[in-house]
Amino acid sequence: MFGKILIANRGEIALRVQRACRELGIKTVAVHSEVDREAKYVKLADESVCIGPAQSALSYLNIPAIISAAEVTDSEAIHPGYGFLSENADFAERVESSGFVFIGPRADTIRLMGDKVSAKDAMKAAGVPCVPGSDGALPEDPKEIVRIARIVGYPVIVKAAGGGGGRGMRVVHTEAALVNAVQMTRTEAQAAFGNPMVYLERFLENPRHVEIQILADQFKNAIYLGERDCSMQRRHQKVIEEAPAPHIPARLISRIGERCADACRRFDYRGAGTFEFLYENGEFFFIEMNTRVQVEHPVTEAITGIDIVQEQIRVAAGEKLRYRQKDVTFRGHAIECRINAEDPFTFVPCPGKITFYHPPGGPGIRVDSHIYQGYTVPQHYDSMVGKVIAYGDTREQAIRRMRIALSEMGIEGIKTNIPLHQELMQDARFVEGGTSIHYLEKKLAEKGEVKR
Repeated sequence: MFGKILIANRGEIALRVQRACRELGIKTVAVHSEVDREAKYVKLADESVCIGPAQSALSYLNIPAIISAAEVTDSEAIHPGYGFLSENADFAERVESSGFVFIGPRADTIRLMGDKVSAKDAMKAAGVPCVPGSDGALPEDPKEIVRIARIVGYPVIVKAAGGGGGRGMRVVHTEAALVNAVQMTRTEAQAAFGNPMVYLERFLENPRHVEIQILADQFKNAIYLGERDCSMQRRHQKVIEEAPAPHIPARLISRIGERCADACRRFDYRGAGTFEFLYENGEFFFIEMNTRVQVEHPVTEAITGIDIVQEQIRVAAGEKLRYRQKDVTFRGHAIECRINAEDPFTFVPCPGKITFYHPPGGPGIRVDSHIYQGYTVPQHYDSMVGKVIAYGDTREQAIRRMRIALSEMGIEGIKTNIPLHQELMQDARFVEGGTSIHYLEKKLAEKGEVKR
């Protein structure tokens, strides 16, 4: 096992990784920007290194600075968390070539999954179902593009091969708009991702977003830890996640889970990862794989009792997976609400000083957050300041506990989206379960119409 790990991230995930390390008896190094100097996880770390000014490009995305911090602190491994450099193959390669262990998959695996076209090809070869679409990247010939779209069937969605986070996508409903949409997406993809390659898929009208959590080691052992429903989204950004997914037969989950685990064995996956699917009419369609720990991993931990971050670390240290598939059992239900520093209905970010903070508690409640009373939420990063996770024996109990937790949670000095979560916990369609990825945006649009 490692003696010291550098955590190349910030916010709640930096604290989460730090706690996992402390439980394993591993010393931690926190790297931080100048504006994060007073962060809780920086104070709690065994060592800390300032790696640059507030701007991410000069600090948390500064690969030479992070490598230097690992060298001067004599760290053995680097945990990237999520976001920032967590799915950057060049970073993973640089970490390994500098003599450290990257706590995640190998660089070539990250590259394979980071390109949506190559990822889809790999999944097809492994027998994982994919959304019907173009066979690889779209050609330059407009006539050929039109021919492919006719075969796939409208509406279609044009996607950037190197895209992510909801960017680099355009829905096309008619043939007349197709060629122009492809060209616009190519231009945007080149500007945003440095890769103009785009591909085309059938646009599913009313799907759910369901993902499968996996763990794998370097000895070709791989297991799945069930599913999560992440359909409550706004602009492709998740707002609420839960496990298990409501109203999906267990036999379908076990079937797709086994295929995901088998795919991991096929391309020698190592570490934690998530297969993301669109689910519609009883069918799963692969969309992408995240080669890192997810924001929503706590709901899976709640229903399985498995510490995903600790397993990441154990696997990276060369240990075999401690679990076989038959050891994984699912019990109860868990829901996670992402707490953001933003206006609850206009979604305008609201950085600033927290003048009062009271986290909720009680049976089945977990709060993953790095904030405290007197903490200043910086304007330079993602607006998420924490996550509230409610666990219950049933989904109904988890919802009731979440309602209580949100009513107890107090944050003053900044605006947060807690009122939105409180409204959604009372929403009849959410309580029923099984809403599509479009539900929240339609609901918010209708509210906007009513206000006007």
